[in-house]
Amino acid sequence: MKLKFGTVEENVVTREEFPLEKAKEVLKEEVIAVLGYGVQGPGQALNLKDNGFNVIVGQRKGSKTWDKAIADGWVPGETLFELEEACEKGTILQFLLSDAGQIALWPTVKKHLTPGKALYFSHGFGVTYKDQTGIIPPADVDVILVAPKGSGTSLRRMFVEGRGLNSSYAIFQDATGKAKDRVVALGIGVGSGYLFETNFYKEVTSDLTGERGTLMGAIQGIFAAQYEVLRANGHTPSEAFNETVEELTQSLMPLVAENGMDWMYANCSTTAQRGALDWWKPFRDATKPVFEELYNSVKTGKEATKSIESNSKADYRVKLEAELKELRDSEMWQAGATVRKLRPENN
Repeated sequence: MKLKFGTVEENVVTREEFPLEKAKEVLKEEVIAVLGYGVQGPGQALNLKDNGFNVIVGQRKGSKTWDKAIADGWVPGETLFELEEACEKGTILQFLLSDAGQIALWPTVKKHLTPGKALYFSHGFGVTYKDQTGIIPPADVDVILVAPKGSGTSLRRMFVEGRGLNSSYAIFQDATGKAKDRVVALGIGVGSGYLFETNFYKEVTSDLTGERGTLMGAIQGIFAAQYEVLRANGHTPSEAFNETVEELTQSLMPLVAENGMDWMYANCSTTAQRGALDWWKPFRDATKPVFEELYNSVKTGKEATKSIESNSKADYRVKLEAELKELRDSEMWQAGATVRKLRPENN
């Protein structure tokens, strides 16, 4: 159906117009092979299984994620296989390894993409940056995308709670004439609240911008800047953390999620409202050039190059853990650990 988002009309698919029973009918002859059991794999695989689809998991035997898959109920030799065997058995290959992992496994996956199969992504990275990744699908398979707007953990939690995480969907290649039905059915199957249409290029450029921007990078930068200013002016770690992070995540953002920013403002004091309305535009004007620089870095492929080069190194995990440890050990997030322990629900 078409719905207006502001003044712009967009194509969306809801559960009402494409119910789960229709999705199961569309995919009743398919074997969905979820390749990778790291970030998106568990949530999508478990949701599909619980929704009644024929799902198998492909993962490296002996890895921690292989053991996690077993703990989650996947059975070796029945629903859990080595990656290549899963590629052979699946008619829809859900390519959910990391971007670097996809590059490494691509020759194996490509070998098993026989005519009529579908290659499914949850990120447009590999196909969009094909000159750097080498991922060029054969012409006789469907190439589709469902990208949940959140982590696999959130996708699973919301599914278990009877809710849904919105997802984008895209068709890069329709070799069989069934790509639209396949991608929408899979989107419903993995637990999407609703699906909105995009393409591979727009998905990856918006996604990389969002991750580096307001969703992860910018929000940490803003948290750190305000916390440091408060601490430099004599505020305690507890006070600085509460006024910077805890109040936002526990009190205010749920109101934004419920009914928008103006609703959150309306539920705060007049003093808070006045300050917010006076200061949001200066913050926009100060940060917009940084976002423009970021988007240009994404658009030109610089971010893709950095990601591939960094994530392909043998010591990537060691360096990553060191960077995460720097965050974890910072005073702000150490204060946060204590604040979380003091929440009533944790006592």
